[in-house]
Amino acid sequence: MEHAAKACLGVSAMPLLSNRVLAAPAGKSAGKVKNIIYLFMTGAITHLDTFDLKPGAEVQGETKGIKTKVPGMQFGSLLPGLATQADKLAVIRSMHTETADHEGARYLMRTSYRKIATIRHPHMGAMAMHLQGKRNKMLPDNVIIGGEARHPGNGYLPPSTSPLPVGDPIRGLENTKAPKYLTEDSFHRRLTLINKFDKSFQAKFKQSKVDAYNEFYQQATGLVSSDELKVFDLKEEDQEKVRDKYGMDRFGQGCLLARRLIEKNVRFVEVTFGGWDMHTDIYDRLSGKLGVLDKAMTALLEDLDQRGLLKETMVVLTTEFGRTPKINQNAGRDHHPAVFSSVLAGAGIKTGQFYGSSDEIGKYPDDDPVAVDDFNATIATAMGLPLNKEILAPNGRPFRVANEGAPIAGLLS
Repeated sequence: MEHAAKACLGVSAMPLLSNRVLAAPAGKSAGKVKNIIYLFMTGAITHLDTFDLKPGAEVQGETKGIKTKVPGMQFGSLLPGLATQADKLAVIRSMHTETADHEGARYLMRTSYRKIATIRHPHMGAMAMHLQGKRNKMLPDNVIIGGEARHPGNGYLPPSTSPLPVGDPIRGLENTKAPKYLTEDSFHRRLTLINKFDKSFQAKFKQSKVDAYNEFYQQATGLVSSDELKVFDLKEEDQEKVRDKYGMDRFGQGCLLARRLIEKNVRFVEVTFGGWDMHTDIYDRLSGKLGVLDKAMTALLEDLDQRGLLKETMVVLTTEFGRTPKINQNAGRDHHPAVFSSVLAGAGIKTGQFYGSSDEIGKYPDDDPVAVDDFNATIATAMGLPLNKEILAPNGRPFRVANEGAPIAGLLS
């Protein structure tokens, strides 16, 4: 946990924003979403083989379409589970971004800002904690399951907003048990001794970053001695009835852990699933990857719905960009930022619809294009986050939760 806090500390210096000022609409969607489960497909999942089919076109490749629960909506044939959940989904087929660089596009999707060398921006989970306050006494309000090392984390925000990283949900939250030789009494004596050593330094060099880090460290030490840690232990679930339904793989179990955390009032949980960068032999690899995604997300939506949690939880499925309509000489699809698909489900969303469209070969947006910051502004609005509130970075520059994005009325319920 200490390592996670250090890794997520930000530095200063930022470009100026434009003069555009946003105001979130005061519609019935604002603040409806209590929790977010954010499923990020790193590597860039293909839109043409999932949610944006082009039947009869050469670019369609080997993927066939299947009917869904919503009349007139078709998904790729490798998503039979999600086809049964189409009434819970709003599928955006006109997303677009400005970079075909994996790291840069992931950063933009998570923060609404371009990556620059002089500062790290916070992702939305950290922003929500900063703007809405801490919700849990012991558990973190911001968790990342299976995330990569270069995740923006809390950026320039205080360490107390840092996401708690869980590398492997099957193994649970690791390094939470003290070695056998260290008793609880000895542990607390060591903490007391450390605080004594630090006391004079902290009094002499009083600063907010030191105080924020101390707060984060205290929260971490409190968590490791709390019964709340049981939420990270998936062995508490019935393996045959529940765990197997999600899939006994990291992504499936990550989705199950996300549901358990949401039940414990954790505000923002991101689950990452990589391996979508298919420049070669896409149709030899796609069925396995989509099978894992389809099983896990279907189970998650059904589980949340049955438990009454979908009324207050939004599930987001997104990626950094799309893949080329043209299948290359290696039987794969290359990077394609011009258009891709994302999905919103659950609370705050007008579901059972396609929003926007791409052109006849899935190369460019054709109708209702959606920029990344507009996509994030839609999520933020549903959470009740103030789009026009400026947050000052350490260098005094102002930033907003979704940059200059505006929420999409056609997606909000």
